[in-house]
Amino acid sequence: MLKKYYPYIGVAFALGLSLIIFINRDKFVNLGNYGYLGIFLISVLGNATIILPVPVILTAFIGGGIFNPLIVGTVAALGASLGELTGYLAGAGGKGIIEKKKSIAKMKKWMDRYGLWVLFILAVIPNPAFDLAGIVAGASGIKVQRFLIVVWLGKLIKFVAISLLGGGSALFIDKLS
Repeated sequence: MLKKYYPYIGVAFALGLSLIIFINRDKFVNLGNYGYLGIFLISVLGNATIILPVPVILTAFIGGGIFNPLIVGTVAALGASLGELTGYLAGAGGKGIIEKKKSIAKMKKWMDRYGLWVLFILAVIPNPAFDLAGIVAGASGIKVQRFLIVVWLGKLIKFVAISLLGGGSALFIDKLS
């Protein structure tokens, strides 16, 4: 009997978690004081939101100016990939509910046509559409291991680039001083 409510529970959990993180996003800034662990946690929490934006890119940019940019990018990408599991799980749990949405149908067409490349490209480019791709990946039954690997590779490129920009900016500012 409870099994028929699983899709609703999964979606409600993901949306509830997103709302809690979004409401408390200003409190997560202090996690940056914890170095790489803080960057990882901010990245997990910031990417665990569905639809509601939490600016994680700024954390990687600033972190790249303070710490080793390659490590910052790698840690931020790992955290971001794990955080994206909320969208994936919402899709896996709410398959019947979400398939009726028009925006989901469009993303599903892209995923059916181009497969994991859609996830990879959307993970590289900073954009809010990734949440839809994660939901579709979960609903489509893409294996979680594949999802995580492809998303991590895309986010690795994005966050290393952003961290290197942050590191380069810090060096440039130091030279001006």
